[in-house]
Amino acid sequence: MRIPSTDLPSIIAEDLNLTRKQANATIKLLDDGATVPFIARYRKEATGDLDELMVYQVSRRLAALREFLKRREFIVEQIRGAGALTPELADRIEHTFDPATLEDIYLPFKPKRRTRAEMARERGLEPLAKIIMAQTTLILKRTTKKYVDKVEVPTAADAIAGALDIIAEWMSENEKVRNLIRAKFQRSAEFSTKKAKNANDENELYASFYDYSQPLRLVPSHRYLGARRGEEAGILKVSIAINDDEMIERLGRFFIKPGANPECAELVGQAIRDSYRRLLRPSIENEIAAAAKEKADSAAIDNFAYNLRQLLMTPPLFGKRVMGIDPGFRSGCKVACLDEQGNLLADDIFNLSDPHGAAYLICSMISTFNIDVIALGSGTAGRETQRFLNDVRMPRPVQIAMVNEDGASVYSASEIAREEFPDKDITVRGAISIGRRLQDPLAELVKIDPKSIGVGQYQHDVDQTRLKESLDFTVESCVNSVGVNVNTASAALLSYVSGIGPALARYIVDYRKENGPFRRRTDLMNVSRMGEKAFQQCAGFLRIPDAENPLDNTAIHPERYELVMRMARDLRTSTAQLVNNPALASNIEIAKYLDKDTGVPTLKLIIEELSKPRRDAAEEVANAEFDENISSINDIRPGMTLTGKVNNITNFGAFVDLGIKENGLLHVSQMSERFVNSPFEVVSMGQTIRARVMDVDPLRGRIALTLKGLE
Repeated sequence: MRIPSTDLPSIIAEDLNLTRKQANATIKLLDDGATVPFIARYRKEATGDLDELMVYQVSRRLAALREFLKRREFIVEQIRGAGALTPELADRIEHTFDPATLEDIYLPFKPKRRTRAEMARERGLEPLAKIIMAQTTLILKRTTKKYVDKVEVPTAADAIAGALDIIAEWMSENEKVRNLIRAKFQRSAEFSTKKAKNANDENELYASFYDYSQPLRLVPSHRYLGARRGEEAGILKVSIAINDDEMIERLGRFFIKPGANPECAELVGQAIRDSYRRLLRPSIENEIAAAAKEKADSAAIDNFAYNLRQLLMTPPLFGKRVMGIDPGFRSGCKVACLDEQGNLLADDIFNLSDPHGAAYLICSMISTFNIDVIALGSGTAGRETQRFLNDVRMPRPVQIAMVNEDGASVYSASEIAREEFPDKDITVRGAISIGRRLQDPLAELVKIDPKSIGVGQYQHDVDQTRLKESLDFTVESCVNSVGVNVNTASAALLSYVSGIGPALARYIVDYRKENGPFRRRTDLMNVSRMGEKAFQQCAGFLRIPDAENPLDNTAIHPERYELVMRMARDLRTSTAQLVNNPALASNIEIAKYLDKDTGVPTLKLIIEELSKPRRDAAEEVANAEFDENISSINDIRPGMTLTGKVNNITNFGAFVDLGIKENGLLHVSQMSERFVNSPFEVVSMGQTIRARVMDVDPLRGRIALTLKGLE
């Protein structure tokens, strides 16, 4: 008996509120090797104009369903091998798409380890268990004697105990019972935490969890993850509980038959209590805890991805020469001067303990290399270095910008950094990275593991596979949304371009070194391992600013070049004049170019690209002016109004850089006089705000902020 294949397009369409045609077309494109960015941008007609996020959701749901089907097929083979696959059971399995239900169906047939019930079966006590469970025998004592022997079952009590172990296992494998308890946990479970006995929470990091209780369905994701972290550290005891007595009573009504033999009914009651406490409750509790963890992980991962996207999409500072400074006391401040393309011009070091020598070095480098902006790392000695720079009389107008340096040390010691600057010290590489982050955040930050950038919370506590998948998608989405200059991009940046990957990215860089810059997109076909499929996937996302064909510097795919040239001819102009010309592009009549392969979405994309083919750049550096009188948390008092920069957003609030070691916390409840559902509605990454201090706890390093009264 074979379980029929599943109509995946229909399932996905229903799950994601799409038409079956949209789901089916997207699945076919994915199976044909097309990437999510390529499908979303260049196959809009096929998918019915699905955006990138929806295509990504289709790909994730497709992968999950296929994993489910693999598991289902394995279970079917196991049940078939046991000779228990009836037509009714096969039909149930075929129409089951819930993993928990599938596992409940499989549970009675699952190979058993040596449980108490299994050992009782080996002693021949299963028939006695059936007799007790039937609850009809009138003389149980006489029946039980038949199962007593001197070796395996010495006494009648031993026989009954073994039989009850078997009954308890049957109960634990009953699908209806499991659903009953599962539903009760989902509706009514109480999540509670207490401080573990003899636990040492020296800084009281988990003080808010010492006596915490809330319905599980209402527990915010960050509190759930925080509690589990405290449990992992041995500080907290965590429990998920329902009313056990009530549930045991309900199971009694389920298993004990009306008019049952009292002696048998009492034994079945014993089995119910044992099964619930030893088998059912722990199993369902673990399942519910895993589901709560998965939900909390999803919220934390989405939060991290949102912050990362905002950071990566910070407008670049094109056309500016930058001095990157990695501040430090003991080892000095490392300086790296970069040209407009981020190439290293010179590097040096100065010490704050020698202000005259430091000022001379800074001024001479600014003058020699025509520096426009100083990018100053926000780490140790950052604030002190900023004060020093503010007092230096610069030889030309120079902006000073504090740059979040999280992850700079990770980059400095990485293989990528060693390849880029093999003869430079780790500290110099850090200064280079800080400077480049200001010039082009996206191009520089892709070289660093996103988890090291510091814009998430509980990133080490969530499912690492899911986190990596989400962050990789976020980086890939950002890179492909703005496009990449194929002649200047690093291998790390190129690896995120649709259809390329790390190996092909390295081949592109090697080809560029050997043959000089690419002059046209079609030159990419000369790169080793660049096949037609890879070229199709990546070409539209790669830019060549000085290309012979101006379309090579737009997001218009080469497969549409003929169409654009036709548009230019119809407007009696050249392709070069049409590119970056909103006035001309606005005269294109969309209806004139519609056909079976080209729809409105693609034509709108072409017109948009002809009007605005390049990424926006920042005109100047956005920088927070920190209070000069504040050098540490000990200088802060309630009632002060301080300037800060939002450097992390969570579901419960935002963390604000105040120019000192500790961040201030702006809780969502303090963001506005009106109700705010989410911090993302009020603040954004990198935003400069003015906030009032509500409370300060120097011992715990906590600063509570509010915007109320300042709106």
